[in-house]
Amino acid sequence: MTTSIATPITTPITTAPRRRRLAVAATAALLATACSSDPAEPVGPPQDPTGRPGATSSPPAETEQQPDAPEAAPRPVLPDDLDVSTAVGAVRHIAGVVGPREATGPAYARAADWVARALTRQGYDVARQRIDVPAGESWGVPVGAGRSVNVVATPPGFDPAEPHLVVGAHLDTVPQSPGAEDNASGVGVVLAVAAAASGRRTRLPVVFVAFGAEEPRGPTDDDHHYGSRRYVDLLRPAERRAVRGMVSLDRVGVGSTVPVGSAGDGDPVQRSLLAAARRAGVPAAPDPGQRSSDHWSFVRSGLPGARLGSTPYAGYHSAGDVPAVVERAQLRRVGRLLLAWLAPR
Repeated sequence: MTTSIATPITTPITTAPRRRRLAVAATAALLATACSSDPAEPVGPPQDPTGRPGATSSPPAETEQQPDAPEAAPRPVLPDDLDVSTAVGAVRHIAGVVGPREATGPAYARAADWVARALTRQGYDVARQRIDVPAGESWGVPVGAGRSVNVVATPPGFDPAEPHLVVGAHLDTVPQSPGAEDNASGVGVVLAVAAAASGRRTRLPVVFVAFGAEEPRGPTDDDHHYGSRRYVDLLRPAERRAVRGMVSLDRVGVGSTVPVGSAGDGDPVQRSLLAAARRAGVPAAPDPGQRSSDHWSFVRSGLPGARLGSTPYAGYHSAGDVPAVVERAQLRRVGRLLLAWLAPR
């Protein structure tokens, strides 16, 4: 539940979905294998169809070249496309291997590198936004000034001035916590949903973000959410108008009902998420007055946003926030809900 500064996304855009590129590469490899394994044939005079040596056969009749069939449109993404093991594996690595990830420290940098590689393998164009973070106190621990990053993944061909959705989760922790639930759980579901959406059709293009420096560095509203505030600050006017909804995943791996938080009453993103939960058969409940996550950076700037997650648990902001705290079934519920929200209707 916390915060920082960034640079514009300039990564070149690729045009082929990853699955199609893999299929092309696999086909090329098979063709190469077939060519190299054919037995050599003796060189000699051509033969006619009767097999008489020295006679030439008639050239084959010309056939009309058929135009290439149009490439099939990708099928819509579905809640059943979720592979929850992707989220589980991310929680185990980020919290269990990397561990505490204060936003300006080397462990955070390692976690950001790992997330960036995962999103790149899924076929996204990945960029980093630099965040200058001030010194302060994070949950009772003094922290120095430094630099963090947002990891931003966009689909091939993405135009930020066209209508799109943003899905994000903060990657950093308070200094004393490995942060399995807060918030490797959110990052894990983001990665699982991004994998399901890659190469499939969503109702609008989706930007996936791992935010840096969300956790507090002081007591006021301006002492956290640095990464998401920086993301919003970098949006040009046309890009701001293009954001049709933002969802922050923050503490999404505990409980049996998914909290759907909003900063105010009657939030349209909250309503659409609750409707998606019904379509996916996921138990969910409204959680009004939620401002303690990265969606608030969007809402306070006039953009639509809501939060998934926030069930209380014993290990919050402590050394006890380990992977065993996180429940696989709840990760699945949240992932299915989010995919239902992203799916064409």
